[in-house]
Amino acid sequence: MTSTPDDLSAALDLPTVRAAVEQCLHEFLTAKERTAAQHGLPPTAARSLRSFLDAGGKRLRPLLCAIGWYAAGSRGPLPEAVVRTASALEVFHAFALIHDDVMDRSETRRGRPTVHRAFALRYADRTPDAAAEHLGTGAAILVGDLALCWSDELLHSADIPADRLEAVRHLSELMREEAMYGQYLDLLAPTTPAHDIRTPLTVIRYKTAKYTCERPLHIGAALAGAGPTVLRACTAFALPLGEAFQLRDDLLGVFGEPDRTGKSRLDDLREGKRTVLLALTHQRANPAQLETLREFVGRPALTDHDADRVRAVIVDTGARDEAERMIRHRHDRAQRTLDRAPFPPSAVQALRHIAHRATHRDL
Repeated sequence: MTSTPDDLSAALDLPTVRAAVEQCLHEFLTAKERTAAQHGLPPTAARSLRSFLDAGGKRLRPLLCAIGWYAAGSRGPLPEAVVRTASALEVFHAFALIHDDVMDRSETRRGRPTVHRAFALRYADRTPDAAAEHLGTGAAILVGDLALCWSDELLHSADIPADRLEAVRHLSELMREEAMYGQYLDLLAPTTPAHDIRTPLTVIRYKTAKYTCERPLHIGAALAGAGPTVLRACTAFALPLGEAFQLRDDLLGVFGEPDRTGKSRLDDLREGKRTVLLALTHQRANPAQLETLREFVGRPALTDHDADRVRAVIVDTGARDEAERMIRHRHDRAQRTLDRAPFPPSAVQALRHIAHRATHRDL
């Protein structure tokens, strides 16, 4: 399927969708900050969440939610119900990232200190170091909890048509449950053999492919009253794309440039994060290379020089090239599903654009 620029601009314009979501998020969190101050409560919680969201982000989930609405045959400007539902997905994502950073002990996110680090730094001159770290962790957990509550509020106040509300809520609940199971499996991954590729692929399926791509598309389509055929087509596109997206993210976590990615390229190696990339490396490594991996991967004090030795092993074993091949294969599979998807041409073109941007990010 193809579409003309006029058709695309008339039915679906991604910058306009993003701007509508940004405005909704800004107004909602500004109101939360104001209400807290009026009741004598610390506005720093809402301010911290607003700052976290203002720092950037791809807004992939809201965009896919909106595209899902159009993919089901809807036309015209995006209704407020879709904008608020899409915004709810982004606030839920903020909750997930804030808690994920605590669990991973990450230092930076989007080029800034993570929320728990920002709170720890804020109070470092008032309390001992250990107490500041503990306070930062606790505060970040609570800000994440607020984000979870507020994502519910956005969804429940979206004025979704009654005949579609049950389907949207059911899909939203599935998305949350799948994301939590994916995170739980990620936490357990260090208990599995380093060469095990099945576990990180399962984590990718639930923590990224379904949560980031499939369910947002489903939720948007359900808002338009989509039937099973459209939902199946969404799945056929979204799962391989989501897997490719995470495989790219794992490569960026080791080889990316921090000034482009906004995050450290040491965190994953210091944590010893069980990614597909490292599983492939362990599978292919010779005894000397395995010794290098055992010595440096998972070392909290890992230096840039140490990391370069690990990167050399990843490259020399061919694991980096294999990860790139897996990305291409999944990207191409997602693109091929669009050739036969029952979506309007404008939605197909938007999804092709999303697929390219998600898998061809610069290192």
